[in-house]
Amino acid sequence: MDLLNTLVDKGLRRALPSREEALAVLATSDDELLDVVAAAGKVRRQWFGRRVKLNYLVNLKSGLCPEDCSYCSQRLGSKAEILKYTWLKPDEASKAAAAGVAGGAKRVCLVASGRGPTDKDVDRVARTIDAIKADNEDVEVCACLGLLSDGQAERLRTAGADAYNHNLNTSEATYGDITTTHTYADRVDTVQKAHAAGLSACSGLIAGMGESDADLVDVVFGLRELDPDSVPVNFLIPFEGTPLAKEWNLTPQRCLRILAMVRFVCPDVEVRIAGGREVHLRSMQPLALHIANSIFLGDYLTSEGQAGKADLDMIADAGFEVEGTDEITLPEHRAEGGCGSVCGSGEAESGGGCGAHAEAPAAPAAATASTASAVQEAPGSEARTDLVAVRRRGAGTDLAPNA
Repeated sequence: MDLLNTLVDKGLRRALPSREEALAVLATSDDELLDVVAAAGKVRRQWFGRRVKLNYLVNLKSGLCPEDCSYCSQRLGSKAEILKYTWLKPDEASKAAAAGVAGGAKRVCLVASGRGPTDKDVDRVARTIDAIKADNEDVEVCACLGLLSDGQAERLRTAGADAYNHNLNTSEATYGDITTTHTYADRVDTVQKAHAAGLSACSGLIAGMGESDADLVDVVFGLRELDPDSVPVNFLIPFEGTPLAKEWNLTPQRCLRILAMVRFVCPDVEVRIAGGREVHLRSMQPLALHIANSIFLGDYLTSEGQAGKADLDMIADAGFEVEGTDEITLPEHRAEGGCGSVCGSGEAESGGGCGAHAEAPAAPAAATASTASAVQEAPGSEARTDLVAVRRRGAGTDLAPNA
């Protein structure tokens, strides 16, 4: 089809699609789904070959968050039955990280619930980074601690952090419907702080919260403007006890279309299939590897993931290979331009981007709205809640290992 040929051509040249083209990907039919996956796969292989980067979450501090993010089981007022604990000690965090590294993880993501770290918290995380790198010198460390104050990103960089994650999650227009205790602009500011400090910026989205196709396109275009090195795509896990517990809006087919749209808009960045892939992609996870080049290994923050061995088997069976610690994740033009994640290099990142993400002309507002309306009527099969179950991480234990 002409649309996919155009998108492949643009992706191979790092030229960006229009909003109408991005919306059209989400509007494709189930009959066209394999063509969409194949087209996105050509772009993925151009920039990342058949490598799959493995990432591993270490939840440093769980629950008891003062923010009211509607999707989160750790939110203020959450009734979700999850593990709640205060900060892990550096040696505990290092031991947890070692389990992921042993399974093939190249990056360890250190996550802590809360609005943002105090300076004392930054010192605590710095000691944790030091402990992890002392035991696993080649591992990349990404911190995810919430909103950053001035100077904190620089301190994390000095402490040895390679990257910082802070997701935009949804479009600016609908952000206030999801969270009221901070703003979309607050999140943008933190990603910019990470960029300016020389950290590799990681920022993504959550799909399935009741958003429109126009909202999905808006947040991905917003991410493109921020130019992160990696874009995690989360699929909402509707936890009981949260305001979005009844939001079962995703099918495997829709998840694949969303991933493809992200790949076409962000052709040369690390696209990571993040939380919810097991719940919503299910048996179609191997197809998603043809679009994304990165996944989380093992469990998530408060829910169980697929067994690590099953992930490794899936990667091998689909004809892909796990990315080694000696391989550079990003394409040469991004890495050498100063905005690439180079394992162990300590190379600083330019805040100005790499030229591949120049703004494409925006679609007229009327055209975008009408296209979005049409898209909302073009889904494939209905979401099947009877096929899935949310498994809480560590149920019946003090702290379950992630792998």
